[in-house]
Amino acid sequence: LYTCLINIAKLGSPIAPFYMDRLFRDLNEITGQDNVSSVHLSEFSVYNESLVDKALEERMEIAQKLSSMVLSLRKKHNIKVRQPLSKILVPILDLNFQEQLEKVKDLILSEVNVKELHYLTETEGILVKKIRPNFKSIGPKYGKYMKAIAAAVTNFTQADIASIEIKKGHLLLLEGEKISLDITDFEISSEDIPGWLVASEGSYTVALDISITNELKEEGIARELVNRIQNLRKDNGFEVTDKIIVEVKSTEAINSAINNYLNYICTEILASSLKIVSETNSNNSREVELDEGVSTQISIEKIN
Repeated sequence: LYTCLINIAKLGSPIAPFYMDRLFRDLNEITGQDNVSSVHLSEFSVYNESLVDKALEERMEIAQKLSSMVLSLRKKHNIKVRQPLSKILVPILDLNFQEQLEKVKDLILSEVNVKELHYLTETEGILVKKIRPNFKSIGPKYGKYMKAIAAAVTNFTQADIASIEIKKGHLLLLEGEKISLDITDFEISSEDIPGWLVASEGSYTVALDISITNELKEEGIARELVNRIQNLRKDNGFEVTDKIIVEVKSTEAINSAINNYLNYICTEILASSLKIVSETNSNNSREVELDEGVSTQISIEKIN
């Protein structure tokens, strides 16, 4: 972290001279690694190839890509990120992909708020993929073979599609000539399966289980409640460390969630007590919506 911050201070000094100088001096006072009094007197950072970690870059690309795909599925179907979901399925392209994915699995699950990630080593019968030529890409290279390529692609099996994703391309023999196609020459998509949403991008595919059990629903309500109370704390000008007392108006749709996640809620909002009441204190009560068609009244009071 120190290395990152000190280099950010040096690289950013031409565009934010005063802030970066303060950051540099605060850091350098601790370590004394640079024998200068200002970032503007220090040696400018230079590229160090030995610090490049290609495996880390690959892992983070996988994490970013899969997280983005899952979040886009949530957004497309109006499933809030605070609503936990049970699992996602990811087809395994090769052993290296699985090893890299395993190292960032927890990061992905945390980012997309899903409980489990399962690997699929055999997708036939589970995920059905469709493939078609990317004519914009193929045209400039193999214009006169366009119709023949399109005809060949229509006969590709699920195994052929999987092979293209793994090998990042395909070799066709047309009219005695070898036609080398890479993965960008194809458009691959996946069909949704009952209870799941499926997305494909390049060689990556992810399936998201959108079934929401009562337990998941309650956890989602608890998370929404925490968010609303935190907003109320901010609106009331409470300090981050202020302890509070909370009253929530009894509502059938949320009472069970509060009771089952009481400790979690109180810990997150720094509440000494949280009570479900028939009527909240009207002087500082606020009505909040927790979910579509689910609302309640909340009052919070700071403990002096």
